[in-house]
Amino acid sequence: MPAPNVTSDRVVDGPTPKHAQLREILRRSIERELPPGSPIPSERELAERYEVSRLTVRSAIGKLVEEGLLTRARGKGTFTAARRMELQLYLMSFTDDMRRRGLVPTTEVLDRTTEIPPATTASALGLGHGRPAYRLVRLRRADGVPLALERGWYHPARVPELLDLDLTASLYEQIARHHGVRFDHARQTVWAEVADRETARLLGIRAGSPLLAFRRISTTRGEPVEDITSWYRADRYQVSMDLDPALPTTRHGGMP
Repeated sequence: MPAPNVTSDRVVDGPTPKHAQLREILRRSIERELPPGSPIPSERELAERYEVSRLTVRSAIGKLVEEGLLTRARGKGTFTAARRMELQLYLMSFTDDMRRRGLVPTTEVLDRTTEIPPATTASALGLGHGRPAYRLVRLRRADGVPLALERGWYHPARVPELLDLDLTASLYEQIARHHGVRFDHARQTVWAEVADRETARLLGIRAGSPLLAFRRISTTRGEPVEDITSWYRADRYQVSMDLDPALPTTRHGGMP
């Protein structure tokens, strides 16, 4: 299949570096015209088409690879990457989220143990010093593609015998069915990380690739049950939020 005609835009002399101009030309084409998995022309073809050096082309493509818009396949070429999924910031299980998107979720249980948690987790779960908790490590896939690695801790008195449940299914569904526990509140913290060698191996990415990390402490009726950290592939996810200006609190004199 011949490579698609990327765009008719031109790279010109001016204050904007040529590699930046070419990057934006390619970006527009990727976002508007090319479906995921489409090949782009070779460096030589792009250099000839836009009358720039191959070094300029290589710089523009490299930036788009870093941004997750393009992906390189050794010996095959450069292709448009899969579109990032919006990561919703509300209480929903991974299984339900993937089903809602029309994808088939699967879960691999990597580890299930009863251990004494770190002090920060013990405090988050309201456990006394030296008290054990359930530890669960799972790899989450959608349509066979690894998307997230989860390491969670659970309060054993609030979800007893958790590790005996079918942990390849939706954990929230299992907890609701067997314990009558439905999470009604969670506090979540988000940050960026790079993948260490083991996490990269499990997620099928290169070590040092960007990740979105989420730590969520989930409660039911004010009692903490779950302290989980999840690492999502940044080439497959993005986070969007609607923000409204904060309204100042107006205080009036007189009786409250």
